[in-house]
Amino acid sequence: MAARDTGEVFGPRMTLFADVLSVGLATAAACLPLVTVPAALSTACAVLRGAGLDQPVTAGRYFALLRRRLRAGDLAVGAVALAGLLVVAADLALARAGLPGAPLFAVAAGVIGTGAVVVGLRACGRPESLTDWRAAVRGAGRDAVADMGGSGLVLLAVATAVLCAWMLLPLAFLAPGPLALALTAVDVRRSTTARPGRTVGP
Repeated sequence: MAARDTGEVFGPRMTLFADVLSVGLATAAACLPLVTVPAALSTACAVLRGAGLDQPVTAGRYFALLRRRLRAGDLAVGAVALAGLLVVAADLALARAGLPGAPLFAVAAGVIGTGAVVVGLRACGRPESLTDWRAAVRGAGRDAVADMGGSGLVLLAVATAVLCAWMLLPLAFLAPGPLALALTAVDVRRSTTARPGRTVGP
C-alpha cells in the first residue's frame, strides 16, 4: 500500500477504511430481504478482495457485481440459511421451556448452530461462492476444521459486529463491511499458508 503523500490529509489506509464502510452500507441494504444475506456478504468479500488487485472498492462496483451474480441459487442458499437459523432459534426456545434434558439439548444446539455459522461465513469469504456455493461450503467445512485459529477469528469478528450493533443501533448498518473484510482476511490468510497456488481475485 502506497505511503501518504506530503500534504495529504488522509492516507491510503484511511481511504480503504472509508471504502469498507461504504461497502458495509451497501451490504446492509442488500441484506434487508434476508434471503439475499449470503449473496450480499459474498459479494462484499469479493469486492474487498479486489483491493489487493488495485480494483476499485466502491458501492457502485458492489451493486454492479451483485446484479451480475444474483440468481436463483443464491436465493435458495439464503432461504436455507434463514431456515437453519430459525430451527436453531426454535430449538433453543424449546430448551428454555424446561423440556427434559434441556441443558444438554441447548448445548448441542448451540454447538451445531455455531459450527454452521462459522462454515457459512467462511463460505461467503471464499471466491468460489461467486459461482459455486457447493464448492464454497465444502471448502469452508474443511477450513473450519483444519484452521481452528481462523474459525476463532471469524467468531470474534461476529461477536464484535454484534456488540457494536448492540451498543449503538446505527452501527448495525456499518458492521457488514468490517465483517466482510475480516472474512476475506481469514480466507486470504488460509490461502497463503495452505493453498499457495489458488487465485485470489473475484
